[in-house]
Amino acid sequence: MSELALKAEKLDVADELAAKRDGFVLDDVVYLDGNSLGALPVAVPGRVEDVVRRQWGELRIRSWTEGGWWTAPERIGDRIAPLVGAAAGQIVVGDSTSVNVFKALVGAVRLARSAGPERDEIVVDATTFPTDGYIAGSAARMTGCTLRPVTPSEVPGALGDRTAAVLLNHVDYRTGRLHDLPSLTAAVHAAGAVVVWDLCHSAGALPVGLDEHGVDLAVGCTYKYLNGGPGSPAFLYVRADLQDRFDSPLPGWNSHVEPFGMRSAYEPAAGAARGRVGTPDILSMLALEAALEVWDGVAVDAVRAKSLALTDFFLECVETYVPDGRTECVTPRAHGERGSQVALRCPDAGEVMKRLIERGVVGDFRHPDVLRFGFTPLYVGFADVERAARALAEVLA
Repeated sequence: MSELALKAEKLDVADELAAKRDGFVLDDVVYLDGNSLGALPVAVPGRVEDVVRRQWGELRIRSWTEGGWWTAPERIGDRIAPLVGAAAGQIVVGDSTSVNVFKALVGAVRLARSAGPERDEIVVDATTFPTDGYIAGSAARMTGCTLRPVTPSEVPGALGDRTAAVLLNHVDYRTGRLHDLPSLTAAVHAAGAVVVWDLCHSAGALPVGLDEHGVDLAVGCTYKYLNGGPGSPAFLYVRADLQDRFDSPLPGWNSHVEPFGMRSAYEPAAGAARGRVGTPDILSMLALEAALEVWDGVAVDAVRAKSLALTDFFLECVETYVPDGRTECVTPRAHGERGSQVALRCPDAGEVMKRLIERGVVGDFRHPDVLRFGFTPLYVGFADVERAARALAEVLA
């Protein structure tokens, strides 16, 4: 057994989160793609069967009240809240990440213009996931704003009296770079603008501190580190003191103050429910609720500590096993600048990942030449990390 394999054994023995692995449906594959789709928690199949057979099959319409369907968006939002550093009553679950980005960004422009109608510019992360950029462009056209794409490091210098809203990613989806949420939020506020954070690659992987840092609005998906399943509903955070002024561009009967009043005039509900639109997607939403049970008794700080340890160990293994010059790490080495993934640049990344998957190591790649390895601390161990790096070296040899 190699020195690094022995080290992995010792690290796994000392791992305080190791027992959480039993809460997932896993096999002998090293699964390092939880930053795209989290593994299946063991509680989900039984819960979905109950929802389908008993709640839908037997109770039918009564489940909206007796099964708690109607209150699920806010109830599950409160379950996610501590994982992103938010108090209860500020998160609603429902719709896709894309829809919530649209709601949040247009809502942010409207909030900014309520204080300064001359604000007519939206600043967007130029390195963002493409959909965020598409939606920012659409939101700019709809609100009569100009769109200004800049890199996150350029944001403070791009802000001014005309800035209405700023849309940023907490973690870069390609490189795994963690952006400075506290300082960037403060800079946006100092300019009198409203900030929207996309937490898709940080929620469930590291502390976010939405309330602590005064974030205005945030969105995030639940199928990555929160393990909610493919297409599970996203979430929308609106800070408590902004909720009575949050003007969603998608008002629906579910967000009406009296949803069953069927009135022609819209009057928004109070609180997080203002972010709802139409009928909740109950099957996937309640699967998500079951999936979130794996977080019982887990501190996000402990998850972050293990995440950094896993990524540090992976980089150590890669440097030891992989011949010099075969890969280039594009993920920052500094802990304060790293999310929960490692991205390596190498030629023929698509073919390399295909061969890794054939060897039982699953990650993914991003065009044209980036291998991505996501480290989900609740079910990835140090022996997994050592095996993945060793397999990578064998493929590249």
